Amino acid sequence: MLPVLLDLKVIKIYTFGIFLVLAFFWSTYLLWRNIRLTAYKEEDVFDGLFFALAGSLFLGRLVYIILNFKDFGLDLLKFILINGYPGISLFGSLAGGFITLYLFFAVKKIKFAEAIDYFVSPLFLAIAFGKLGDFFSGGEGGGRFPSWQHATSLYESVLFFLAVYIANKLLFQIRREKYLPEILFYFFWWYIGAVYFVFDKLKLNHLYFLGQSFNGRIAELILLTTTVYFLYYFKDPIGKKIVFVTNFFKHNGQKTFQKIRFRTKKPTGTRKKADTHAD
Repeated sequence: MLPVLLDLKVIKIYTFGIFLVLAFFWSTYLLWRNIRLTAYKEEDVFDGLFFALAGSLFLGRLVYIILNFKDFGLDLLKFILINGYPGISLFGSLAGGFITLYLFFAVKKIKFAEAIDYFVSPLFLAIAFGKLGDFFSGGEGGGRFPSWQHATSLYESVLFFLAVYIANKLLFQIRREKYLPEILFYFFWWYIGAVYFVFDKLKLNHLYFLGQSFNGRIAELILLTTTVYFLYYFKDPIGKKIVFVTNFFKHNGQKTFQKIRFRTKKPTGTRKKADTHAD
């Protein structure tokens, strides 16, 4: 594709870098719009965002280096020089960002469970732009099947842009108290787990842990855990719907059976007349 968008000899402008800037700009704008709906102080939220970005970068980089320790060793410069030695773990970054944000909100006495829902749609938007930049820069492709290459980054980008729309809809449902706070946070993990579970097998480049795809195994664990959570969370509505459907089919099945039985069963008087005529 196009790794370098513009080569000015003195400096190179990378395609992926441009999309990262777009991801930061548009996601922070969406977060600002979300926060305006609340009573949270903007300075507290954005301070938390910048701390979370630092924690995200640190842990994401650390996880990547641990999984590729043979290439990095204990060289601190390789850890710092991301441009020269690129690589970062998405799941490590997400964990680092959320943990840092949780600690920051705890210090500021902001309820993480209530505030985190306003971060979900901006985070989906940032990931969507990142995946789109990865596609245009040719950073991540999929396996050939049977003779063409899967554009996995593009597929994921489209799904994450869709997730922005879904997350905004759910956010307003939460504000109307149709769902409990923090449900959007679990939806984020379920969605990203599902996307990676589907597309990780199509990718050529993997982070490996004990001979297994790190992202694939983490995605499976997240997807299983959050699915169980949602089944428990929605157990009453699901149970009621199952009972309703069961009763519906049972009631209508009995009525249908009785009608069929009534039509196929001949009256006794008709049988006697038929026997008399036969004699």
